[in-house]
Amino acid sequence: MCWTTLRVDEAGVVLFDLHRARLARAGAEALRAFDRFAREADAGVWGIAAGAEGIRPQRRSASLLHDGMPVRWAPSPVAAAAGPMPKPSPPGPYAGVRAPGVATLLTDAGGTEILESCSAAVVGWDGTRFVCVPYDRPRVDSVAERALRAHLPFREAPLPVRDSTPLLLLNAVKGPCRIAAEGREPFPAEPYDAILNVFGALTRRP
Repeated sequence: MCWTTLRVDEAGVVLFDLHRARLARAGAEALRAFDRFAREADAGVWGIAAGAEGIRPQRRSASLLHDGMPVRWAPSPVAAAAGPMPKPSPPGPYAGVRAPGVATLLTDAGGTEILESCSAAVVGWDGTRFVCVPYDRPRVDSVAERALRAHLPFREAPLPVRDSTPLLLLNAVKGPCRIAAEGREPFPAEPYDAILNVFGALTRRP
């Protein structure tokens, strides 16, 4: 069984091809069903469970992420995993580190390096390029981060907990999300807007 959460707007499925690639492990029938869904789906947020028999779309609530939200810190519940993993179906291992109105930044077991947040990838900005968590770190294999890596300049480097590098949350439903993290510089407008433009360009129906 595969799972993805996506947003549909008037132009189609945001990051359609990347969601389709995520569901490919479920097989050809699931992909055919996903294409039918994507052609006809109403605007909103959807969870898609995909298996050999097809897909099960489920209406989901809007993203809880919002620009300027505060953060807290916690060890990642998947810190002992080996490398990136498929998106888990809800509630999954992240349910215990989520709290209303706050983004939990998840770290390695030692609390020194940021891996992701409770519901999004985390990226930095070095003044010239995006900074992506090294791909071999334990976390969800994010379709939103894949879009960034494919279309915008980036480098891989650890994101230290104790640092002033601007940080941005990134997921397929909200897109980019600024956070209010003490000691961090504000995330600049230009790279933020560049991500919005990529998401717009990758929105379509089959």
